[in-house]
Order: sequence, then structure tokens, then C-alpha cells
Amino acid sequence: MKICIVSDSHDRAPMLAAAVSAARQAGAEAVIHCGDLIGAMTLRPLIPIGLPVHVVHGNNLGDPVALWNLCAASDGLIRYHGADIDLELGGRRLFATHYPHYGRGMACTGDFDIVCCGHSHAASVVQQPTVAGGMTWLVNPGSVGGLGAPPTWMLADLSHFDFEVRRLD
Repeated sequence: MKICIVSDSHDRAPMLAAAVSAARQAGAEAVIHCGDLIGAMTLRPLIPIGLPVHVVHGNNLGDPVALWNLCAASDGLIRYHGADIDLELGGRRLFATHYPHYGRGMACTGDFDIVCCGHSHAASVVQQPTVAGGMTWLVNPGSVGGLGAPPTWMLADLSHFDFEVRRLD
């Protein structure tokens, strides 16, 4: 299973939609948004694309009532999880949060196959040693909104633990 991982869209709906559309064309079946969405309407262009979207807030929450209303209007396509996500996709256990330090801490537990985070606006893929002696993938897609760095997102192949950072044109 392939998924699209994005973060830090900061109200840049066209850029977010372009990344999700490209991910769908590349075979993605779901989207994880690691926070700093800001306005809920940033997600509205994703509804016609048709992929399930899982969202956490970041340090720029925006309007939570508008976000809940948009989720309700999406008929379950968009799900707001609050501060973090704990879910299974493609037979893999994933955790997502906005903050890298929180993500690193959760990766260290060894309870997850993949931990996703954002906030730094810098894309990265590392294997984090766990307390049990294993490794967990800790991934940050950078900022799809292109703040302070070129706009990036990530296409992840969960079956092979392949994480490709992609730039928007």
C-alpha cells in the first residue's frame, strides 16, 4: 500500500491539492497530514480527489469548529484525529504527530512501524533505534507549503518501507 504524507500546508490549498493529486496518480490510497493545516478550507480541494485523509493539528490549529464541520461534510473522507494519530494501514502500525521530538519519543517505544511528524519544514527519513533493540522509521515530509524550503511531500510504500521525498514543481 502506498500513502501520501504531507505537513505544514499553512493555508496553501493549491499546493496541498497538487501533492495529493500527484500521490493518487502514483498509486497512493490514503493521506496523512502531520499538522499546521491552519484553515479547514485548505482541505476542501482534496474531497474530489477521493483519498481518505487523516489530519492532526500542529502549533497553528486554526478553527477547530470549521475543521469538524468540513470532516462531517466529507462523509468520512477527512478525519481529524486531534494531536496525534495511531492507526493501521496496509498491515503497518503508524503514528503521526506534528512535533519531531514527540515523534522521536514515540518511535523509540518500538510500538510502531512508522512514525510521521512535521513542524521543522525539513524533509527527513531515519531509522530510529527502539528500546527493544529494533528500529522504527521516523519520517518528516517537510513543508508542502514551501515555507523556508522548497515545497515537499512524501510518497511512502508501506509494503517495502520505501519513502520518497518529492518536490512540487
